[in-house]
Amino acid sequence: MKATLCTHYGPPEEMVVQDVPSPSPRKDQVVISVKACGVNFPDVLMIQDKYQFKPALPFSPGGEIAGIVKEAGEGVTAFKPGDKVIVSIGSGGFAEEAVADAARCVPMPANLDFAVASSFFVTYGTSFHALKDRAHIKPGESLVVLGAAGGVGLSAVELGHTMGARVIAAASSKEKVDLAKKHGADDGFVYPTGALSRDQQKALSEDIKRLTGGNGADVLYDPVGGDYAEPALRAMNWEGRYLVIGFAAGDIPRVPLNLTLLKGCDIVGVFWGASMMRDPKTGIANLTQITNWIAEGKLKPHVSERIPLARAGEAIRLLMDRKAQGKVVVVM
Repeated sequence: MKATLCTHYGPPEEMVVQDVPSPSPRKDQVVISVKACGVNFPDVLMIQDKYQFKPALPFSPGGEIAGIVKEAGEGVTAFKPGDKVIVSIGSGGFAEEAVADAARCVPMPANLDFAVASSFFVTYGTSFHALKDRAHIKPGESLVVLGAAGGVGLSAVELGHTMGARVIAAASSKEKVDLAKKHGADDGFVYPTGALSRDQQKALSEDIKRLTGGNGADVLYDPVGGDYAEPALRAMNWEGRYLVIGFAAGDIPRVPLNLTLLKGCDIVGVFWGASMMRDPKTGIANLTQITNWIAEGKLKPHVSERIPLARAGEAIRLLMDRKAQGKVVVVM
């Protein structure tokens, strides 16, 4: 079978497509013929040796796949060859075949195509865990989403809307804010890119306060970090929850903790991958709920790019350069 491999740490353009042996299932595992693989920001970090999980070289990036069960290992009763499934595997998805724990697989709804099916586990899983399990968001609360047109950002917009929040989308262009509004945001604003001056940081805080009626954000969803973190934290409501999702801006921010004291607010870490390992029962229940909402049309994952396996490096480059709107998918 063919796989796109990271043979050494570096830029995505240096990944190579090679023939590798097909995997065999161990006990409680299935081998999946991969039809599509969603691309996520951890893939950007993983190939540069900047991620928490470090698969041994050489490895294939790609953590969420949709495909058809090719072979079931000993002890697997829930799935059989020919079944369509979706699963998060951490890495190994940029390949024609991949192995997965059967317990982590979810049946793929018949009304989805493979690209859409591979596009939501990580992003919507992260956002649902963040909003439901970590922020305990309530209907009517204000949710401000930074990076609102990216994969996780757009999923947070849709889920926040579905869960009854008033969603405010913040992004780097009017086009991106408009996309977020099409997916359920009630309002939005454009913020500048690059290193922010003090005046620009102040303007960001003022925009959040203005669009939340002067109160500040009840829940702030931040996958961007960098210079955006402190002004966003300054615009929190009393007892607000600031969700630390990631650091797409590149820099891990350092924030004045007196702001949490003055606002009685929480800084809440969100690590969906670790939560899935520590509490798989809740994680699978969350993913099943998301899958049902998508099948019912309540959520509509936005796949903006479908890129063939031979050009998988281009898919990671789109995320690395922050040019993706919605989800980028590698198709086999």
